[in-house]
Amino acid sequence: MNLSAPGPFPGGALVRRGVVAFVGMLSLYYFAPNILELLNSAPELVRINRRWFILMIALEICSFGFLWWLTRLVLPSVSWFVASTSQLASNGASRIVPGGAAVGGAVLYRMLSVSGTTAGQAGAALAATSGLSTTALAAFPAAGMALALAGAPIPESLVPAVLAGGVLFPLLVGIGVLSVRTTRPLLRLGIVLSRIVAVAASASRRDWSMDPRMLVRERDKMVGAVGNNWLRAVVAAALNWVFDYLVLVTALVAVGADPRLSLVLLAYTTGAVLSMIPVTPGGFGFVETGMTYMLVLSGITKGDALLATLAYRIVSLWLPILAGAGAWLLFQRRYGQQDEPMDGQLHPHRTAK
Repeated sequence: MNLSAPGPFPGGALVRRGVVAFVGMLSLYYFAPNILELLNSAPELVRINRRWFILMIALEICSFGFLWWLTRLVLPSVSWFVASTSQLASNGASRIVPGGAAVGGAVLYRMLSVSGTTAGQAGAALAATSGLSTTALAAFPAAGMALALAGAPIPESLVPAVLAGGVLFPLLVGIGVLSVRTTRPLLRLGIVLSRIVAVAASASRRDWSMDPRMLVRERDKMVGAVGNNWLRAVVAAALNWVFDYLVLVTALVAVGADPRLSLVLLAYTTGAVLSMIPVTPGGFGFVETGMTYMLVLSGITKGDALLATLAYRIVSLWLPILAGAGAWLLFQRRYGQQDEPMDGQLHPHRTAK
């Protein structure tokens, strides 16, 4: 896509940061009532048995574990220790400040450089990682429709919820394999998107365009980066999201809610997309408001929706940030300060949390 944009000017980066900070403060002010309502439900966390929290943490560790595996598939020279600590540290750095992707990217490269990874290699490989993960997330609405057709509710037991994860996983992998092995669906989607861009360009009088084959080219780049490991990479990307989704499912079961799995999946997808908005740390405010709203629409009482959302965000956002600080300290203890210069800027994955 080619978008006309004004040329750079002195102080442009500072202005952009100022705009992001200003929009972030406005957003937090707008969402303040919702955030306060969520925080006021914190004392109710004692209703949740600690065993549910242990299970949620275990599921989140599995989610991150598949992300580390995905990193090693695209960067085979990276050890498990470096893959895990670099991802946790960069994830934490990118989420504690608004628009922190550049900060997280700098942290990520300096830690990956221990394994001899150059900025160019890491940039290409991590672009593939991000692309695979985003593709898996984009498949969630289709998977939600499949679950809706199946009419699968969440009973009091977690077993059917885990089975739902088993249904979701092959659906995501199937869509991923289809996008890798076939060209026609991607080309048709590219044609539709190019027409949408053309309509938007005409309406806004902008010189915007999109090559219908852009999606195919990006797919080829991703496949080129992962090589013969593409199927395992698709599996890892899918399981990364599936286990994080099961954290939300577990939180709902823990508070005694009884929604439909398909609607929970839509609420989860809403939260994952909103977490990518870079104006507040980790999408704070956006995710809590959007996810709670979608859960209430699915038939969950507002109290249960608030409590489940709070429990989910503690496990999926705040605990990983703390883990990121610990990962950085462990890394520094083993390798010391890394001073390799950067020849490119990386943007870390995520993770929709």
